[in-house]
Amino acid sequence: MALATSTVAWAREDVTFNLYNETSVNLVELYISPSNIDYWEEDILGNSVVRAGQAVSVTIADGRETCIYDIQGVFADNDIVEDYQIDICQLESYSFIEE
Repeated sequence: MALATSTVAWAREDVTFNLYNETSVNLVELYISPSNIDYWEEDILGNSVVRAGQAVSVTIADGRETCIYDIQGVFADNDIVEDYQIDICQLESYSFIEE
């Protein structure tokens, strides 16, 4: 469900990566939360969407010391995709793809 390539960033600094929606359905909600918590934090997209085939730049600027995060994408067709234990400090890009 995800494709990542590496670049170097460090915890406590802002981490920025490109998020690609390589599906045929709009991404309407995006949650990226540290893996060591038991709930999803706020929707990063807010009122925005990532249309099918498009990309956005995502910045995580929460000041935490961890690099390990979980990612959840909610799509317009109510499909939910979750990916766990992603090292965002080594992430250059992340893609939601259709299987």
